[in-house]
Amino acid sequence: MAAISDLPLDTNTGNGKIVRLGDVATVKVQPNPSSIDRENDSRKIDVAASVQGRDLGSVVGDVEKVVSSMNLPQGYDAAVLGEYTERQGAQNSLFLVGVLAALAILLLLQTSFRSWRLAVLILATLPMALVGGAIGAYLGGGIISIGSLVGFFTVFGIAARNGILLINHFQHLEDVEGEPFSRDLVVRGARERLAPILMTSLATGLAVVPLVVLGYRPGDEIEYPLAVVILGGLLTSTLLNLFLVPSLYLRFGRRGEGGSRRLRLRRS
Repeated sequence: MAAISDLPLDTNTGNGKIVRLGDVATVKVQPNPSSIDRENDSRKIDVAASVQGRDLGSVVGDVEKVVSSMNLPQGYDAAVLGEYTERQGAQNSLFLVGVLAALAILLLLQTSFRSWRLAVLILATLPMALVGGAIGAYLGGGIISIGSLVGFFTVFGIAARNGILLINHFQHLEDVEGEPFSRDLVVRGARERLAPILMTSLATGLAVVPLVVLGYRPGDEIEYPLAVVILGGLLTSTLLNLFLVPSLYLRFGRRGEGGSRRLRLRRS
């Protein structure tokens, strides 16, 4: 400490006067509550906090508002890092995967229906199945987390599966069983596929009901938003497949005589 106190300092007064560090500052040893590290030739200090009782997104939003209103000295800047940044990266990856999945679903729909018109029509109606999930996410706090996004993708897939099941049965009745394209065909097809669609929705919904009933608890940051979105989305997706899809098929599903009908031969 004596050597540090004797460090010479130039006073920058132009006359070359030198003073001791101990003359202009107090040199002493005391505990330091934090450590200052270096990264990219700059000093940095990390301020860590554990979030409890609130979702991470809303807390980070409040922190960013406060930080943006601070007048930091020149050369200083603040950045929010850690789990929040990792979560944002995961969400961006999920959005990219979701776009690719939507394109894959469009191709599968075209392959299944043998009609681009029906494929595009059903794909355009699938977002309506997510309305219930959006309402559930709003009632659950209004935060779209990774769990919520996974729940939306799950509902999207279930709605697509039920739509394929329903329209394929319409086409089966028309092509194989000789049912003429009419309102009766659509009503019969919807009635015969009512049980499988309800079974899929009920089985999935009952599996996530306990998570919704227990509510938000520490450790359920992923499961609870996922369950809320799936439960709400299953309600609207089931209504979509049982009422809207048959109506749209009746309006746009008629095919030409030379289209994809199968030729059936009977022995007299």
